[in-house]
Amino acid sequence: MRSNNVLGVIFSNSCSSTLTELTAHRTTASVPIGGKYRMIDFVLSNMANSNINNVGIIAKSGFMSLMDHIGSGSAWDLSKKRSGITILPPYAGINFANKVETLYQLRGYFEDAKEEYVLLSESNVIFNIDYTELFYLHDVNKADITLVYKRMTAPKKLSPVLTVEHDNVGKVEKILLQQQAQGECNMLVGSLLVKKDLFLNLIARALSENELDFYRLIQKWAEQYNVFVYECPGSCDVISSMEDYFRFNMKLMDGELRKELFQTDRPIYTKVRDDTPCKYGLTSSVKNSLVSQGCFIEGDVENCVISKGVHIKKGAKVSNCIIMQDTVIGENCNLNHIIIDKDVQISDEKALMGADSFPIYIAKKSLIN
Repeated sequence: MRSNNVLGVIFSNSCSSTLTELTAHRTTASVPIGGKYRMIDFVLSNMANSNINNVGIIAKSGFMSLMDHIGSGSAWDLSKKRSGITILPPYAGINFANKVETLYQLRGYFEDAKEEYVLLSESNVIFNIDYTELFYLHDVNKADITLVYKRMTAPKKLSPVLTVEHDNVGKVEKILLQQQAQGECNMLVGSLLVKKDLFLNLIARALSENELDFYRLIQKWAEQYNVFVYECPGSCDVISSMEDYFRFNMKLMDGELRKELFQTDRPIYTKVRDDTPCKYGLTSSVKNSLVSQGCFIEGDVENCVISKGVHIKKGAKVSNCIIMQDTVIGENCNLNHIIIDKDVQISDEKALMGADSFPIYIAKKSLIN
């Protein structure tokens, strides 16, 4: 199978109901992560690095930030004559109520696409994967459907959880739908490869039978078709709650994890914002932190992920925090375990404390007096 014969499709609102604070005014796909990236950058870069030339992004709501970030797709080399990226919002009063109806309503987009295969993916899965290996195994196994899984501990607040049992060659024997998985399991992580014609027939049949639960559909397909799995190599994180989001950002302090995710032969691309180098004042102290360009650090920073354009003033002590773009933290503030959204102003002498299991969230453009 040629990679340019695969249509990439990304669900941009993955787990938005459990990431409610972060997704109040944006899609899950456009949530900032790691200081300079957005969640969608990982799956979109994986597709671009695997030579997928045509990508559609299904956007249910709150997609203005996503459109601004994606632009023409040039950051992912998807703005050429024979490649493209398309935002797929609701149209003509149609509401994307669930995945089955959404995919059926977009059948015109699928039918017009020249690609023979479809690769569906969620936007809240953080990994660096070479999809060409998936395509190769799909052909070798003569599979109808191939699913990506990872042996991992499922996030506590992810529900439902799809786990898979397979034989020694990857043929699926059973898919289990659990409200909450306990311990390590073979968890499906939201990527599915299928031939386009078969996929459209399956979705049309599901709608005619009033089977609108996409997860139960996957269970049924495993019983009726030749379904295989491909195990994701390397690290894989599924962001399904504020706690998952906070802990993943803190994990990025680990240099080994960063080497796995940000590989030189398969880079993670993002929209570039040109800015000056970070400036450090004479009174500053920065330890074990990721600091983006354009920042001005005058206080003490430890175990933090800091996005572009942040100003931390003299005497401020900031620990275990995620601070998004263009936020200003006043003098002599004391912040610990806080997620601060974009364009927040925190005045002098403020103290805010959260916990690892319950980080405090400060909404975009808030003013803390």
